[in-house]
Amino acid sequence: MQLFLEQILNGLAAGGMYALITLGLALIYGVMKILHVAHASVYTVGAYMGLYLFTLTGNIFLAALGSMAFCACIGVLIERFVYYPLLKFPPYVPLISSIAILIAMEELCRLVAGPEVRTFAAKLPFPAVTIGNFTISSTLVTVYCVSFAVFILLWLIMTKTELGLAMRAVSQDMEMASALGVNTQVTVAVTFIIGSSIAAIAGILVGIYYNQVYPMMGEVPAYKTLALIVVGGMGSASGAVVASFILGVAETFLIGYANIPMPRDALAFIAMIIILMWRPTGLMGKR
Repeated sequence: MQLFLEQILNGLAAGGMYALITLGLALIYGVMKILHVAHASVYTVGAYMGLYLFTLTGNIFLAALGSMAFCACIGVLIERFVYYPLLKFPPYVPLISSIAILIAMEELCRLVAGPEVRTFAAKLPFPAVTIGNFTISSTLVTVYCVSFAVFILLWLIMTKTELGLAMRAVSQDMEMASALGVNTQVTVAVTFIIGSSIAAIAGILVGIYYNQVYPMMGEVPAYKTLALIVVGGMGSASGAVVASFILGVAETFLIGYANIPMPRDALAFIAMIIILMWRPTGLMGKR
């Protein structure tokens, strides 16, 4: 029973980290209708920058803030100088450019930081929680608390602010939103800032959770997050979160507990096939 509970808790933590990575991608697709594959490289850069700043300052809060600011700048630069000039072309053109950015940034990380795996042994602000004979580690508590805080904050922004209203308007019809007075360029830029900042948080959490940061750590999330936004419903942030938690628990339970002889990363695409056969629009997608 204890092993079962441990696997469930690990699955929820994995789902929370998947959700943080996928959220930014879902937001950006919802606003610009671009598959931002390079989002995975922003996540990698966020992990490296968080590790560098933590090594420099010894403070995980300052490291997270600095990494978020750095990744936000990268996101805005990608939007302004790569995606925006390509909006007049078919959707596959920005997609190819995004893949090129992913490869280039991974190689840049390898050249700057080196090809070796670096450890990220950070001192966490949240203590371990003991319930009877069962202990939840400080790492898991940190992942739960940070993920929940990000989800609540993003929900408040999207539903309770004028910025969220503008983002929803732009996602529905950018030209009509612009005609009605919404500054679409600023809205898109802010969307990239939010998405890239969340990616930085995800990179730091993954680095701390697995105690490793390396140049190619964004390769698997690059395609797994695409499957997750399809399963959740293209452009649906809430659907992406639900799909991420389902995948995290399923991976951990089926592979770690049930010992099913299957590659862990294949589950995302198996889930995508099953969901699309049952509901082509995804879990929370609209027709």
